[in-house]
Amino acid sequence: MVFAQTSPPDIITTRLTLDEYRAMEETNPERHEYRNGEIITMSGGSESHSAIASNFLIYLGFLLRDTDFRLYNSDLRVWIPEYQCGTYTDLMVVNGEPEFNGNRNDEILNPMLIVEVLSPSTEAYDRGDKFRKYRSIASFCEYLLVSQTEPYIEQYHNLDRNSNDRWLWQVHSHQEMTIMLHSLNVEIPLTEIYRRINF
Repeated sequence: MVFAQTSPPDIITTRLTLDEYRAMEETNPERHEYRNGEIITMSGGSESHSAIASNFLIYLGFLLRDTDFRLYNSDLRVWIPEYQCGTYTDLMVVNGEPEFNGNRNDEILNPMLIVEVLSPSTEAYDRGDKFRKYRSIASFCEYLLVSQTEPYIEQYHNLDRNSNDRWLWQVHSHQEMTIMLHSLNVEIPLTEIYRRINF
C-alpha cells in the first residue's frame, strides 16, 4: 500500500477498492474518507472541536428525544452515491428510520441536517466540495458550519426541497443569538453550543 502526502500535511491519501476500504474502517482506529477509490486519512480533532460537537449532540438530543428524528455522531458514515463517497460528519439528523446503503449498517443514505465543526485542515473542503457532494442527497436540507475559534456559525437551509439550487445563507455571530433549525423546527442557543468553550 502506497501513501501519498497531500496538502495540508496532516491528510494522507492512498487508493483501495471499496471492499478493502470498508474492511479497513471496521478495524482501524483512525477515520478515513472514501472518494471514488481514493482514501483520505483524516486528522484528529482538538479539545474544542470535540467539546462543541458534544454540546451540540447533548442539547439537540434532549430537544429531539420524543420526536421521530434520529441523531447520530461521527461514528456512522454518510454514503453519497452520486460521488461514490463515504464520509463522516460531526453530527447528522435523520427523519424517521435511517436508510442504509445496501446491507451495510454503518453507511447512512438519508441525512437531512448535517453539522460540521470547522478545523483548519478541513474547512475549505467542508465549505466547498463536501457541501456540493452533500447537496446531491435528496433528503439533505440544512447545513451548519461551526467555528471553534469564535462564536460564529454559518447556516444553510434549502428553500425548495424540489430543487438543489435555492439555499438561504445566514450567519449567527453573537453568543446571545439563537439558531432556528428549520428542518427540525427547534431552536438552539449559541450559549449551549459554546458552553464551557473559552475563546
